[in-house]
Amino acid sequence: MFKSLLIANRGEIACRVIRTAHRMGLRCIAVYSDADKDARHVQLADEAWHLGPSDAAQSYLRADKILAIAKAAGADAVHPGYGFLSENSHFAKACLDAGIAFVGPPVGAIEAMGSKSAAKAIMADAGVPLVPGYHGSDQHDATLLREAIDIGFPLLIKAAMGGGGKGMRVVEGPEQLKDAINSARREALSAFGDDTLLLERYLTTPRHVEVQVFADTKGNCIYLGDRDCSAQRRHQKVIEEAPAPGLSPRLRAAMGDAAVKAAKAIDYVGAGTVEFLLDGNDFYFMEMNTRLQVEHPVTEMVTGQDLVEWQLNVAAGQPLALTQDQVRCQGHSVEVRIYAEDPFKGFLPQSGQIALLREPQSDVRIDTGVRQGDEISPYYDPMIAKLIVHGENRSSALGKMARALDNYCLAGIQSNVGFLRRLASHPAFIEGDLTTRFIERHSEQLTSEPQWTEHRLALAALTVLCYRRQDAREQRQQSAEPGSLWHRADGWRLNGKAGTTLHLDIGNSEPLRVEAQSSGQGWQLRFHGHQLLAEGELQGEQLNASLDGHQLHLPVWRHGDCVVLFDQGQPFEVRNHQRDTQLDTGLESDLCAPMNGTIVAVPIEAGAKVKSGEVLVVMEAMKMEYAITAPRDGQVAEVFFKPGERVSDGAELVRLEEA
Repeated sequence: MFKSLLIANRGEIACRVIRTAHRMGLRCIAVYSDADKDARHVQLADEAWHLGPSDAAQSYLRADKILAIAKAAGADAVHPGYGFLSENSHFAKACLDAGIAFVGPPVGAIEAMGSKSAAKAIMADAGVPLVPGYHGSDQHDATLLREAIDIGFPLLIKAAMGGGGKGMRVVEGPEQLKDAINSARREALSAFGDDTLLLERYLTTPRHVEVQVFADTKGNCIYLGDRDCSAQRRHQKVIEEAPAPGLSPRLRAAMGDAAVKAAKAIDYVGAGTVEFLLDGNDFYFMEMNTRLQVEHPVTEMVTGQDLVEWQLNVAAGQPLALTQDQVRCQGHSVEVRIYAEDPFKGFLPQSGQIALLREPQSDVRIDTGVRQGDEISPYYDPMIAKLIVHGENRSSALGKMARALDNYCLAGIQSNVGFLRRLASHPAFIEGDLTTRFIERHSEQLTSEPQWTEHRLALAALTVLCYRRQDAREQRQQSAEPGSLWHRADGWRLNGKAGTTLHLDIGNSEPLRVEAQSSGQGWQLRFHGHQLLAEGELQGEQLNASLDGHQLHLPVWRHGDCVVLFDQGQPFEVRNHQRDTQLDTGLESDLCAPMNGTIVAVPIEAGAKVKSGEVLVVMEAMKMEYAITAPRDGQVAEVFFKPGERVSDGAELVRLEEA
């Protein structure tokens, strides 16, 4: 076995690998960019080496720098994690040439699966079923347009290299085809350094089911169950579960056998995932990921195996720990990916500081690379954590997930926790009515803006009142006259009823006026024509509340003059009304950068007349492209940036005036 391991990655996967490597007695070497100087994976490792600037192209994608560090640090092996260089055959070969073990498959296997088009040709020869499409090397526009028409619509355009939904477009009709091809090419080139595309028939209601395979250097190859990853946004997974629900034993075995056949066709070694599209009882090969997957924890939870330990053992030349007959899957596991993004505005990635990170403490596994106070950088994928639960069955696991999300409190930066809570508890999802278009199909329920209901308004007012009462108690305890009436916080007044009036800011709405009259241990609240009895007490970071006898317990947090109430994973922020007025900048928010990023295309110029919805600027941020469109008909007065230039969040990109 190795003595030292360099992890050529960052974030939660680096932390995950370090955890197992330390348990196995290995010395762990981390690498980091400027942005990650104080990152969690740097602190967990035995030693850490600086790579370079924050931009991944100058740090985590610099194979030469990583290899030089591996040699200088005396690393026996390199674990690439996932993303970055994990499926880069040149990096794998360079490690081997330097006498350093690469914790991954052989170079030939990476190359065979590195191109989706070449991979499909290999799978066809091996007898693995494929979706009809075009996987050829002729990438001229005329060829792609002709092949697309032959395949028919809806059509899926995919980058031949890489994955993660980057360079992927769904085209509903021929009029969208050319723009979609150009956009997919740009994004593929930016993400993978290769703009080769392939075309496939787009199955409208398939499921995304994948099989975990493992092979060793002794010729053994097995599969460790399957996973369903159908719930996706922007073709990227957000919730995964094992085993895939609703599969018959015969279908499950057939997919497992096909996955092993695919691995053997390329002489695979190590951990790999064969991904299929499942349409009824028919399944089609989609791609093979020659690395550990983000969603590997759900397989670990149901099999009881540590897949990173398996990886390290296989890379050291040891045989697989189990045979196919010995693999047992028990119970059900669900994983959600917690992202810094705004699910109510098209899942727009967010960057900034995590002011509060409070995690559920029991019956849950959390794989993360961040802590409270850390910065979510615009340079990398905005995933914050993976939340994983295990139950006796699917119903039990989903129930545990809902409770875990109720107690995962994140503030200071927008996240998808509330969205995930809605998704995991959606009736159709609980029933197992799964499809890759699930989120799109149920978007109205899943991605509508959270509302300040009467119930939440009352809880917010109660929370503010409870904090005031808590402050008054602390002041009384510190006072020389603890019995003084001036320390009461119930609105007491001489010869009058005890009461107070709150003026609370709740988002963009008008300030909420709440009349609160003291009543026993609580308050009679009046607002918006409603009246109810609210009683409550703060117990640490939890509000124990009663609204007209309805008792409930919710996480809360106070930060300065702001109080945050967490209801079903969604933060609701309230503060005492400030009478300050904001100046109107005169800028149209639709024409400003929604985040930090880089301009990749400006298809218009000053003086051009444009129609509502027409693309004005295309920018790239966090590895994805975003189109800034005209909010109305008009004429372009000025364009402020050119392709290749970086922009900051809120920067005006284009000025539009009446035609």
